[in-house]
Amino acid sequence: MQVLPPALSELIDALGNLPGVGPRTAERYAYFLVQNDPNVEQQLSKALGSIHSRIAYCPRTFALIEAGQKLSPLYTDPSRDKKVIAVVASPFDIVALERTSQYHGTYHVLGGLVSPIDGIGPDQLHIKELIKRIDEDGVVEIILATNASVEGESTALYIQQQLGDRKVKISRLARGLPIGADLEYTDQITLSRALEGRTLL
Repeated sequence: MQVLPPALSELIDALGNLPGVGPRTAERYAYFLVQNDPNVEQQLSKALGSIHSRIAYCPRTFALIEAGQKLSPLYTDPSRDKKVIAVVASPFDIVALERTSQYHGTYHVLGGLVSPIDGIGPDQLHIKELIKRIDEDGVVEIILATNASVEGESTALYIQQQLGDRKVKISRLARGLPIGADLEYTDQITLSRALEGRTLL
C-alpha cells in the first residue's frame, strides 16, 4: 500500500539525488515545500527550470558566467592583475577567495581534481588551457589553491611538472592548524603542512 502520494514520493526521490542530501533530509525538504506558501515552490521551480539556459562557462577562465557574456568579469576587469592566476578546482572556490577581498589577480578553474579512483585524469581537466594562458598572458605567478587532500596535492604536483622550465613563480595557499583545533584530531596532511609553514615568534 502506497503511504505517500506519487507526486510527493517523486519529489523526495529527486531531492535525494542532490549531493549530501540523505533520505531523511530529502523528506524534510519535500514536506517543507508541501506545507508552505506555493510561491516558494514556484520560485524554486522557476530557478531550476532556467539554470542551464542562464549560465555558461568562461572560455578563458572556466568560471561561471551569465549566458551571453563572452568572458568572466573577473578576467576582463582592468583592476585585475592578469599576470597572477589562482588555480582552483571548482567555480565555487572562487566565491570563497573573493569573500576575503584580499586577492586581486585572476582565476583558472580546473573543473575537478586528478582522481584515478573516480576515473578523472589530467586530460579531463583544464590544465592545457592553463598552460596556454600562462604563455599568452605573460603570467608571473600561479597560486595553486587546490584542496589539502591527496587529490589536491597530486593535481598541484602535476601542474608543476607541466610548467617545465617556464619562469613562473609557483605558490601554494598556506596550510596549517585552524583556530581551536586539537592536535590529536588533526589529519596528517594538515599537521605536515603546519610543520612546514611554521613561523618564528
